[in-house]
Amino acid sequence: MATENKNLSQYDKNTIPNAKDFRFGIVVSEWNEQVTEGLYNGAVQALTDCGALQENIIRWNVPGSFELIFGAKQMHEKLELDCIIVIGCVIKGETMHFEFVCEGVTQGMKDLNLMYDIPTIFCVLTDNNMQQSIDRSGGKHGNKGVEAAIAAIKMVDLNRKG
Repeated sequence: MATENKNLSQYDKNTIPNAKDFRFGIVVSEWNEQVTEGLYNGAVQALTDCGALQENIIRWNVPGSFELIFGAKQMHEKLELDCIIVIGCVIKGETMHFEFVCEGVTQGMKDLNLMYDIPTIFCVLTDNNMQQSIDRSGGKHGNKGVEAAIAAIKMVDLNRKG
């Protein structure tokens, strides 16, 4: 999705299901912490704004984005949750490392969504530079964490209907 001149944090609360009875897990990468903390704060703010109770939002930290896969898998297996959001940030460098990490994390999250009956929401920024990530984690383009939280609420609602 292009974010040029678009604020990612805009949503109409009246169109979002009430999340009062939903339990969320959030796995946060410690790498690029300035960005991941902004994403986390945006996600929590949106969840609580839509009715989620703070005590129903559980946070686990992992060292980097690749470890999000294992952290989310452990949450799926050890906690009773309605949805898990993974938050990370990978900045493109001059080597293939960026592509390998992004591909691995994306495939890992896809696998978790196929393996478990609880949705895993992907909130991993994969940008060309730090400024792009800052702009999308509470900067001029809003906050992708908010967008992930809204997706999480909608997916829990969908899952409960099914």
